[in-house]
Amino acid sequence: MVTYRAEQHAPPSADQAEAHWTQARTLHDIMEQRLLTPLFQPVVLLSDNTIYGYEALIRGPSDSVLHTPDNLFDTALRAGRLLELDLLCRQAALQSYKEQRLTGKLFLNINPACLLQPDFKPGLTLQHMAALGMDPEQVVMEITEHTPIHDHTVLHNAALHYKTMGLEVAIDDLGAGYSGLRLWSELRPDYVKIDMHFVQGIHEDVVKRKFVQSIHEIALTLNCKVIAEGIETKEEYLAIRDLGIPMGQGYYFSRPHAIALRMLPQAVMMAGRMRSSQFHLRSSQRFSTTAALIMERASIRPSLTFHEVGELFCGAPHLSSLPVVREDNVPVGLVRRNQFMNVFASRYGRELHSKKPVARFMDKKPLIVDQNLPLEKLSKLVTSESGLQMSDEFIITARGHYAGVGTLTDLLRKITDLQVRNARYANPLTLLPGSVPINECLDDLLQKRWAFVMCYCDLDNFKPFNDVYGYARGDEAIKLLAGILAEHAHDRHDFVGHIGGDDFIVVFLSQDWQQRCRSILQRFEREILHLYDAGHRAAGGMWAKDRRGHELFYPVMSLSIAAVEAPSGRFSTHHEISVRAGEIKHQAKSMSGNSLFIDRRTADHSADQLPLLN
Repeated sequence: MVTYRAEQHAPPSADQAEAHWTQARTLHDIMEQRLLTPLFQPVVLLSDNTIYGYEALIRGPSDSVLHTPDNLFDTALRAGRLLELDLLCRQAALQSYKEQRLTGKLFLNINPACLLQPDFKPGLTLQHMAALGMDPEQVVMEITEHTPIHDHTVLHNAALHYKTMGLEVAIDDLGAGYSGLRLWSELRPDYVKIDMHFVQGIHEDVVKRKFVQSIHEIALTLNCKVIAEGIETKEEYLAIRDLGIPMGQGYYFSRPHAIALRMLPQAVMMAGRMRSSQFHLRSSQRFSTTAALIMERASIRPSLTFHEVGELFCGAPHLSSLPVVREDNVPVGLVRRNQFMNVFASRYGRELHSKKPVARFMDKKPLIVDQNLPLEKLSKLVTSESGLQMSDEFIITARGHYAGVGTLTDLLRKITDLQVRNARYANPLTLLPGSVPINECLDDLLQKRWAFVMCYCDLDNFKPFNDVYGYARGDEAIKLLAGILAEHAHDRHDFVGHIGGDDFIVVFLSQDWQQRCRSILQRFEREILHLYDAGHRAAGGMWAKDRRGHELFYPVMSLSIAAVEAPSGRFSTHHEISVRAGEIKHQAKSMSGNSLFIDRRTADHSADQLPLLN
């Protein structure tokens, strides 16, 4: 039995009843005359700021009290015409999408309460799409949950209903509805949209970043695409993008328009290009991304016939799969040789299916990953996929477009090679990359002529601490610093290495590197005190012998960071920048307390000094 319950309200007053009657009449006129205007807001691929698709929104007449969707649908609910209005809105959106000859996905909002209406008839959306000549793969049904539905089977049935029709499903406003993560786990949608609450001000809120990062990691394991809603500023866009979220929408890109925007504003495109250059540089470094697995493989169109694909497999015995790609170079499926040939070679297989399009026989939900996905994350994603065999292939994309295929065998081999190499060159205490990977990182950046900042991090008063407390506690201090550096460096844009002893290198591509350095110094100043005994903490340091045997007082350990800015062309090799870092390290250590010394020496050989936390 369905347990959908509308919110309970007190009976309306006479004035309210009259207003409701007037609004119901207005609604009737709007529906009779089809005075509904669909607006389209772009859904953007954040990797290159291209338009992935559009969300269709609806508006009533601009001079009407029912102009806004909230008033429009509230009135329809009171009048018992919710389903009728919902269908009209969908038809208007589909019609306008087709008339404007838009490409990409069309996201259509659906209230699951409509499925509970007594006059609900399944298949009407599909019928209207067929009349317009639209393919089900073009449409995503976006399930909203703005009123509580206490029986989750209603939502589950809604998702199953549309998936059975060949449509994809999205959950809207994840984190704002009445069910949250439970709804996600039960419906297994193709897309989840993060509620704008988690997006607004995310560049200034560590907690929001952690939430969004967790959502993204869950989505990767479920092969689900994430869309961040409500991006309104450049800072929010960059923060969302840096977290690896693949798609977004909001006023920063475009407001909804009746005539759909086909290209984003120039300022938005430029911001994307500037950021993507750094992003691709870091993620491709050391061949640790999915890009290293790409094998070129010719693709086929969804319209190719069953017979034609069978001939391709028969003529190329080495082919284990064929990617199915639309004319806009977006992959939509994968034809796996074994499954296909079982049907093709069956007694009546060719006769029954010869002229049917191959789209009917492809895997519509293959594993599709971006070339910038780190291999470690791909490995976790693959292990969470049930039913995958070592011989299976997956599709790799570049900015949402088909780039090639990869195999699980190659992934396993590459992961093994990376693990062996990392173990060989890692520092045994901190397991951070040692001198060889550090030098490779610097040379890679210099060769590509990208601007970056190299920070040499060194502990002050470490030797007396080690002498008094012993090497075990000294190791704890080194591991503490390693953890702080790794935590504050961006895991995809920045690089942390351990030269040896208490010397570390951080290579920053993050634009907010100075703030990250300040946070490192502040965190270290707080945490290091826990490694001192109470008496030494109270005294602010300890007495110990220097190298000549003289008893001296040494303050509590501090951290010196020597930062070398490396604009394009200033240095040619890792040796040159290392020499310069060593020179200014002495100047940084001459400053008392936790400090950051910034070297900006160019042609005028000047340097800036910025002491912190003294």
